Amino acid sequence: MKTLKLTIATLITAIFFTSCVVVEDNYYQDEASLEEVLQSNDLWYIDYNQTTGSGDVRFLSLAFTLSFQNGKIFANNNLVDLGTVGAGYGDQIGFYATDGHDVLIDHDLDGNIDLEVVQVTGNKIRLIDHYSNVTYTLIGYGINSFDFDKVFYDNIEYFLQEYSAWEKIDTTGGVTNAFDEENFLAFIPENVSAFQSSKDNIGTNLTNLLWDFTGAYEVFDVQGYDNLKVLTLNYDGNSNEEFELSVIDDGTISLYHNNSDTTYEFGGLDNIIYKRNSDAKKTKKRFKVTRKTKVKKEHITKESNRKI
Repeated sequence: MKTLKLTIATLITAIFFTSCVVVEDNYYQDEASLEEVLQSNDLWYIDYNQTTGSGDVRFLSLAFTLSFQNGKIFANNNLVDLGTVGAGYGDQIGFYATDGHDVLIDHDLDGNIDLEVVQVTGNKIRLIDHYSNVTYTLIGYGINSFDFDKVFYDNIEYFLQEYSAWEKIDTTGGVTNAFDEENFLAFIPENVSAFQSSKDNIGTNLTNLLWDFTGAYEVFDVQGYDNLKVLTLNYDGNSNEEFELSVIDDGTISLYHNNSDTTYEFGGLDNIIYKRNSDAKKTKKRFKVTRKTKVKKEHITKESNRKI
């Protein structure tokens, strides 16, 4: 009888410790297959705040979300039309297979990439590229509970960069000021804080634009508002043009100029799709932007219409 009790106790202990394998740093890996783990959430949001290491996996640095669906991998690389492309899952960017704790990526442009997967919690994983020394943290969500608009406004600097230029399409109200002459703006993907402006006539072909000025810009959050930002354009180090920035739709922005009480609308030209190899090289790897906060001025700006 004692021998039987000992055998049962040993068996129970073995079952308990094999159901959850403890790994370093208090992570855990369920005995569910890696395929089941990857498909357990509709979307995996890449939290750039938690990226560590000196390296870079380009397709991960360009993506906001990943989805793993029966051997196919999808990504939302762009903020323009975020939440609608691929019914919210984004574009297919390649294929994948699992091998133990590794996911083997066959990317359409970057080729084969092997990543170790560490499950931190039920909806949190890390993708580790040992070759380039970089670790990405991904948070899992259901497609119906994912806040696409929050991702959009939290990363609005990248939205401004997703068009090669912005052309002035309307001006209303206000008094005459120097910015009336600026008909084109561009926010440079190679440098997250640089912009260009042009006084060329409205309707000038994009390839013929002459950029008159290059300066620095900054985006601020607005206290009490999620979908309103403040944009400052630094023209000469001493002169800042300040605007309330709202998004009319994914191809149109509104800039309310505080000093002149003028509202300008700009339309995007040449949407940059980061799934394409040549376009993807126009941006450095993305990181979470840390912004300062401003208090809204005494002006009622029409709230952004952009909603998913």
